[in-house]
Amino acid sequence: MNFTVGFKPLLGDAHSMDNLEKQLICPICLEMFSKPVVILPCQHNLCRKCANDVFQASNPLWQSRGSTTVSSGGRFRCPSCRHEVVLDRHGVYGLQRNLLVENIIDIYKQESSRPLHSKAEQHLMCEEHEEEKINIYCLSCEVPTCSLCKVFGAHKDCEVAPLPTIYKRQKSELSDGIAMLVAGNDRVQAVITQMEEVCQTIEDNSRRQKQLLNQRFESLCAVLEERKGELLQALAREQEEKLQRVRGLIRQYGDHLEASSKLVESAIQSMEEPQMALYLQAKELINKVGAMSKVELTGRPEPGYESMEQFTVSVEHVAEMLRTIDFQPGASGEEEDEEVAPDGDEGTAGPEEERPDGP
Repeated sequence: MNFTVGFKPLLGDAHSMDNLEKQLICPICLEMFSKPVVILPCQHNLCRKCANDVFQASNPLWQSRGSTTVSSGGRFRCPSCRHEVVLDRHGVYGLQRNLLVENIIDIYKQESSRPLHSKAEQHLMCEEHEEEKINIYCLSCEVPTCSLCKVFGAHKDCEVAPLPTIYKRQKSELSDGIAMLVAGNDRVQAVITQMEEVCQTIEDNSRRQKQLLNQRFESLCAVLEERKGELLQALAREQEEKLQRVRGLIRQYGDHLEASSKLVESAIQSMEEPQMALYLQAKELINKVGAMSKVELTGRPEPGYESMEQFTVSVEHVAEMLRTIDFQPGASGEEEDEEVAPDGDEGTAGPEEERPDGP
């Protein structure tokens, strides 16, 4: 408590110095006034060098004018209030210097050059005993105090210790705490780094397993496509054989029909013969008609010959096995490649679930 009160004058002085510095800023260069400082008719102050720069910019021909023929040196506007300043032939050198501002600048620079610690030590005085410095620390109340407060004041029944001792102890404790905190932060950062590496490894392993999984199913699909092609070829061969047989019978029956139709036509023409003698000479035709009518065509397709039901494939059990495909922890990629090899004797795909006795 006494420590904070002792600093109040110091803080007030620092605030006053800051406010004073703001009043000593040139509106042109935005730095502290550099001597000599001139005061304008509008009572604003400028560095004479800055005022001359503004004047030269506003009157570029001022130096070429003769002092004997020109009654006015020129004019420019105040950068603070925009008031027009009329100068004589001496220009800004004819403006009055502000010695008060120059003296204040000197005092400000002297005060600013004093060490801060010497000022602070002068203000570390006891609030109750203004002539006593704060030199001990009350361990019971945990506040800095003076020797008279221990002997006669509020801390006479308290346990105290020298202020430098408590200062070094607390500084050492804080230093140790900082070291422990930094070490703990290093451990936390190490754990974070490890977990980030684990995340990266998880992503890499997942990407690899996804590629392997796609390869396994692509291999399985290739086996199914290969087997489907084989079965389609077998079905196409059976279709072609049956079609060839039936088409051959169609040609055979067609030839018989054509011959029978010609024989019928010849028999009708013979029946229209009016001469009985000539008609009776057609006995050979009668024999041909009788023989043709007794011909029996063989080789007709048996009932159900057109059916292709024998080429029906049952895939329910295979589909059920495919649905049971699941991950096998610990299985290597080479073993999985062997398990998805096709089974040529069965004619169906051979996923790993179809071989429970496999490796």
